[in-house]
Amino acid sequence: MQKRQLGKFGPQVGSVGLGCMSFAGFYGKTDEAEAHETLKTALDLGVDHLDTSNMYGNGVSESTIGSFVKNNPNAFKIATKAGIRTQPTRCFDNSPEYLAQCLEDSFKRLNVDFVDLFYIHRREQDRPIEDVTETLAGFVKQGKIGGFGFSEISPSSLERASAIHHVMAVQSEYSLWSRLPELGMLQACKRLGTAFVAFSPLARGMLSDQMPDPAALPDTDFRKNQPRFQEPNYGYNVTAINRFRDYAHKNGWTPAALAIAWTLHQGDHIIPIPGTRTSKNLTDDANGADITLTPENLTEIEAILPVGFAHGDRYSVAQYVGPERYC
Repeated sequence: MQKRQLGKFGPQVGSVGLGCMSFAGFYGKTDEAEAHETLKTALDLGVDHLDTSNMYGNGVSESTIGSFVKNNPNAFKIATKAGIRTQPTRCFDNSPEYLAQCLEDSFKRLNVDFVDLFYIHRREQDRPIEDVTETLAGFVKQGKIGGFGFSEISPSSLERASAIHHVMAVQSEYSLWSRLPELGMLQACKRLGTAFVAFSPLARGMLSDQMPDPAALPDTDFRKNQPRFQEPNYGYNVTAINRFRDYAHKNGWTPAALAIAWTLHQGDHIIPIPGTRTSKNLTDDANGADITLTPENLTEIEAILPVGFAHGDRYSVAQYVGPERYC
């Protein structure tokens, strides 16, 4: 697999990474054995960048990775996140003390004493991002992290943080059905030498051969309350995406691989991190790195799923607390 760089000074990683939220059961039941099999497959495929968070299952995802890392040290470039409190009530906390404690706790669960990338999962709006950046830069100087990033921030916030210290990566949802980053964030990252890490590049499973059925989703599934998975939006989205699936199959590709290939073709600083808990799906996703799309292909895909085609918002009102909106 070809490599892409995490920021100006970060490590080279496989052009496709692995989002590990699924290891905590967000999209269905799983167990450690299945997750470890997926991690073994990742190594075989050259998928060497893992993305997790202390929030995923209250540490379950990190612990699952950690038990694998214990027997496979230094096999992956790991990114984790912090900045959200759940007790006594949910809030955002980017204070130096809280972030330092979260980082140490993540080290214990991951069986490491260093992570390549440490994100602010959600910004605490009352705390200047310049102050938070100084805190994160301190962790770099202490040798605890290779670099830092922010999840779901705006281009203007990235500009402010970058004036203090290089930001290794920004992470946001980006796919054929979530294209907000094209309105400034992709451009800002390119200009500043910041990697853009695209989560949910398969539109939370919609851009695949097995689109999720909202009626069959358990109440604990993250997608259950998202407008795009509720009628009538869901039906409209299925109709549109079926045309994309047909196009993929006509060209000898799976829709998942094609969706990953499309994401990769949007910029050489973009690293998609599809989330899956199975080896089969990860192999399908990684195949997207081997697809070369022509200008004609890209034009045809744009005609099938034009920007803004998706019906419904990507988050519910409750889920939209935290991500910064812009444009």
